[in-house]
Amino acid sequence: MKKKILIVGGTGFIGNELTKRCLRLKWKVTSISSKTVRYKDKIIGVKYLKCDISKKKNLVSKIKEDFNYVVNLAGYVNHSDKIKTYNSHYVGCKNLSNFFLEKNINSFIQMGSSLEYGKLKPPHNEKMRTSLKSLNSVYAKSKLLATNHLLKLYQKNKFPCTILRLYLAYGPTQDYNRFIPIIIKSCLKNEKFSCSNGKQTRDFLYVSDLIDLIIKSIKNKNAKGQIINAGSGNKFKLKNIIQRIIKITNGGVALYGRIKLRKDEAINYYPSILKAKNLLNWYPKVNFQKGLKKTIRYKIKYEQVS
Repeated sequence: MKKKILIVGGTGFIGNELTKRCLRLKWKVTSISSKTVRYKDKIIGVKYLKCDISKKKNLVSKIKEDFNYVVNLAGYVNHSDKIKTYNSHYVGCKNLSNFFLEKNINSFIQMGSSLEYGKLKPPHNEKMRTSLKSLNSVYAKSKLLATNHLLKLYQKNKFPCTILRLYLAYGPTQDYNRFIPIIIKSCLKNEKFSCSNGKQTRDFLYVSDLIDLIIKSIKNKNAKGQIINAGSGNKFKLKNIIQRIIKITNGGVALYGRIKLRKDEAINYYPSILKAKNLLNWYPKVNFQKGLKKTIRYKIKYEQVS
């Protein structure tokens, strides 16, 4: 029998890459999205469902099959809409996990966020704990609420959940609403672009390495009931990344300091990934320079940025 996986948020950047990997593993894939998927964006062999997971009745009416694995990548992208952010990232996760509590699934992967660590000093490790009061954004609070809910289900019911706390993922097909694609686009168009002073340090994980981590978490019994950091284990100054992209593309002029840092913005934010290495025998394979070049080449070849 083929393994059956439900990917919630399956048409997003990470979800799409996970879908393709699962098909290569010969798994049966069902994808949930909050919007109707355009025909040209559909992948052959995937079943697509339109469903708002923040509405319990909608969830119950749409999901009729049994699944071995569930991966929750869903969440409203525009975090300035506080209600939709809360409903999609917390209420949706709560509805999903409660729905599958009695379904005898083998694994439930929740995509958490590094922002759940709040103002704690990096490198962050999974033993660190924060309170909701210490977090500034509705997004971070919603993610931590979801984590706490899942861990309670594990402690009380042995619900097979794993929370992957993602730092910053990147890769060729990422939309132009994230840091690296935004800079690439400006450089390929040879534009002058405003940015911060670039002194912040961040961790960037190539998308195929993230997919490896998700698959290993699904398969490994030791991952159940665990929080696991998802990062490369390397920290980069944003200014250095901008300079690398300018050099590779041979275009663009960065206007440093034009964008002021938020008052609550952390200067240094990066993880320890020892737990993922020791518990799952997972190691990132794609170094940052290689991943950056692959991403830029894809944008030039397939997306015709101009």
